[in-house]
Amino acid sequence: MAASTHVMVFPWLAFGHMLPFLELSMKLAANGIRVSYISTPRNLERLPSIPTHLSNNIKLVQLALPKLDGLPENCEATVDIQEDEIQYLKKAYDQLQSPFEKLLQNDTPDLILIDFSAYWVPEIAAKYGVPIGFFSAYAASTLAFTGPPDEMRWGHRRKTPEAFTVAPEWFTFHSLVAYSPDYASIMFQALHVPDESGKSGGERLSSVIEACEFVAIRSCKEFEGKYINLLQELYKRPVLPIGILPPEIRKLENTINAADSNWSKWLDTKKPKSVLFVGFGSEYKMPLEQVHELAYGLELSGLDFIWILRKPKGVNGRKLLPPNFEVSVLNKGLVCLGWVPQKEILAHPSIGGCLFHSGWGTIIESLSFGLPLILMPMVADQGLCAKLLVEKGLGYEVPRNEDGSFTRDMVAESVKLVIDDKSQTIREKASQMSSVFSDQNVQNSYITSFVSYLQRFKRSLESMEVISS
Repeated sequence: MAASTHVMVFPWLAFGHMLPFLELSMKLAANGIRVSYISTPRNLERLPSIPTHLSNNIKLVQLALPKLDGLPENCEATVDIQEDEIQYLKKAYDQLQSPFEKLLQNDTPDLILIDFSAYWVPEIAAKYGVPIGFFSAYAASTLAFTGPPDEMRWGHRRKTPEAFTVAPEWFTFHSLVAYSPDYASIMFQALHVPDESGKSGGERLSSVIEACEFVAIRSCKEFEGKYINLLQELYKRPVLPIGILPPEIRKLENTINAADSNWSKWLDTKKPKSVLFVGFGSEYKMPLEQVHELAYGLELSGLDFIWILRKPKGVNGRKLLPPNFEVSVLNKGLVCLGWVPQKEILAHPSIGGCLFHSGWGTIIESLSFGLPLILMPMVADQGLCAKLLVEKGLGYEVPRNEDGSFTRDMVAESVKLVIDDKSQTIREKASQMSSVFSDQNVQNSYITSFVSYLQRFKRSLESMEVISS
């Protein structure tokens, strides 16, 4: 594709979306495509740096997020706010319409790749004759569960939250993908009930899909082939897997200064595959009582662990962990507060498994290193991803009480079941899957195919313009 081709990308304001959009942008830039990456000032500052050899083809473009009642000051991403404040972030995001149109006036792209939330972009793009593509940071199984556009918008076939607890009728194959009863009502409301922005999640996503020329999805046929094929039937437009955008697997000493890292020195003292990685990402704010119950569960398991812990809002650091916890697990557990390089930790040879929230991004990183998964979904699509992994024999989901809570015994028994699994079934399957997830050649072939599709797509548009003139 010629370097003169210009693609604009506009992700939703969550790092689980912004980072995959950035990864895709760098892949496109490496193939000679000029990319304008659109977000707010503070978010752009927090993105990883763009490699020097790609910087000429990627431009970071700022849109100032308007101030809004209900949205705390200087909060420009979901990581900055509580879950009930996200609706105000969406409302502020929707107010970017006018400055977004000015961008198109000043530098009209050949294509715009948008996220699920930007339902208003297609109408603006149509004024300038710019086609739209939808890039999904979600797994194909998650989108397939959500259903065809008319079902997202109206919910004709799933009229109650209980319908979200089983695989939908449009699945033409056996599947475990569904929500747990305690979370089904939350997702039913998120999909079908408008929030403070005036739109429901289903209205946003269905509008984007109906307006797009194609759907690009962060997945691969080797992992989600049947779900990708089903999506194409549901959406009635091309659905293009672009690969999983896996982390580059490099030696630790090439990525960080290991001598200055406490966690690295601590992991170096442990046996191979003996340490449990524990982390629930930057998005989920775990309540203090859950933090304590999880801590007791880790202690009860008797396993070595490294725990990446985000401090809940308003909690004194001294009260974050149970009394004497760090003394009790001395030499067995390491708790890291704040940011740490997750990919580098997962790559360490002493890591033997992951206890985490089932987010799609961390699933990709974990399976890239062949790690078995202990699953504790908390919010959004995590419950669907967890069921997909259980379906494939790659993970074990921690049992929960009817209200979604968990006990220390549930945690301890689950991690021991996977890490000490004498049959090694989950560990073997996870190790085998790493040959797909970590294969840069396989995954890059999806990018090559996507770039070729974009070339054909652009030529077809140019041909139609010639005919119409």
